[in-house]
Amino acid sequence: MATILEMRHIYKQFPGVLANADVCLQVEAGEVHTLLGENGAGKSTLMNVLCGLYKPTSGEILIEGKPVRFNSAKDSMAIGIGMVHQHFMLIPTMTVVENCLIGSHDAGGMKLDLKTAAQKISALAKEYSMELDPYKKIGDLAVGERQRVEIIKALFRGARILILDEPTAVLTPQETHELFNMVHSLTDKGFTVLFISHKLNEVKEISNRVTVLRLGRTCGTYNIADCSVNDLARLMVGREVSFSIDRRQQEQGAPVLQIEDLTLGQKDSEVKTLNHVNLTVHGGEILGIAGVDGNGQSELVECLTGLRRASEGKALYKGKDLLKCSTREIMSHGVSHIPQDRQRTGLVMPMPLRENFILQDYYTEEFGKGGFIDWKYVDAYSDRLIRDFGVKTPGRFELAQNLSGGNQQKVIVAREISRKPELLIAMHPTRGLDVGAIEYIHKNIMDQRDSGIGVLLVSTELEEVLKLSDRVAVMYEGEIMGIVKPSETTVEEMGLMMGGMPLEKIRGGGENV
Repeated sequence: MATILEMRHIYKQFPGVLANADVCLQVEAGEVHTLLGENGAGKSTLMNVLCGLYKPTSGEILIEGKPVRFNSAKDSMAIGIGMVHQHFMLIPTMTVVENCLIGSHDAGGMKLDLKTAAQKISALAKEYSMELDPYKKIGDLAVGERQRVEIIKALFRGARILILDEPTAVLTPQETHELFNMVHSLTDKGFTVLFISHKLNEVKEISNRVTVLRLGRTCGTYNIADCSVNDLARLMVGREVSFSIDRRQQEQGAPVLQIEDLTLGQKDSEVKTLNHVNLTVHGGEILGIAGVDGNGQSELVECLTGLRRASEGKALYKGKDLLKCSTREIMSHGVSHIPQDRQRTGLVMPMPLRENFILQDYYTEEFGKGGFIDWKYVDAYSDRLIRDFGVKTPGRFELAQNLSGGNQQKVIVAREISRKPELLIAMHPTRGLDVGAIEYIHKNIMDQRDSGIGVLLVSTELEEVLKLSDRVAVMYEGEIMGIVKPSETTVEEMGLMMGGMPLEKIRGGGENV
């Protein structure tokens, strides 16, 4: 195959940070080429250089052997490079078609031709087996649907080199399978795909070749057929990585959280976002919540953390009904929350790390007295969390927005676990993390469980839920389809429940665990 893209000796320097150093990348037309590396290894920075969002400090880019220079993302787009970002570049108040038309050469001059554009979007979505309403507002879409919009937007704008930055982080296994089918159909038609992912099984499945970055530098390019998953992990983090969980057998403690008939929706409406949810989380156990994204998991967590008011029911914790408490009241009584969206609800992006570390408890006596914050103590506290949780940053004064997505996630996990909770509510705690960081976060969550803390773990990563959980509840359209022990179920049984079949029906009248 002919070489379609070359990046030669790329350097990208930020104040205090050398993000890319002498990076070389060669991509062939029609291949799926994966960029692999730890959080902060420079993958997203390199791709932002390629798509015109950053200018390289030095180095050159060649497309089909010809040097190119991008002054903006529009220049990169015009030559056929499209990027689907890990964090969506969409305007929530606008429709799908309006988002696709922003900056597009198909915008139609002074007057937007929404009808023609919508027809083109619908045709693209149908061609690649994606259900998408072009007139629906982005703010009304589930996370997985927004991912589809980003992919369709790039295709709509004429991309022939498609950069996918962590594209499956918000997709279900079924949606991931559909995405991979779409990627193969694109490469069959001559498109080239640059794939960034931390999920090594996916990298092994989808890629032709892989280039590994470590600490901003190229470590080498390898044929995927010559690499095992363990090889990829070792190349990425520079050491052997354990994929197993050290699970200590222990008796369940007393109930920490008892959810009774939690309902969200209009009283007289037949359709409810949450419909009489009943769950119990015990001390010293991890109760996993599995299900396709958008089936009430987010609303459940928001009700339990004071971000949304339930219509009916109770959520009893230490004698309090969490459904009637404010978020501060809930968090001040030993509840920690790892939210699903690190940038919107987990961090204040323009604030430095030391302030983000104390967001939950800055007003408590631990961090100051008399209304004054003890910044000397906060600085020592921040440095300890940065060190203990392996946050890659120049220091505590770095703004959260300047960190890679995975390191932003580490900041949140470090803050919430270090609060020493009695109940940990974790939603997608490892989303966007590399295998080394996932290994570390999983160990921390298991340590919480082993110390007697109750953990409510919500994840669309079925493998993660089954690996970590003592029991798993499956949600479908706001209802619990069944509760099972991972050792006593199968992936097929889980899939049926995720598709809406109750456990009793699957097992012919059997009882929930």
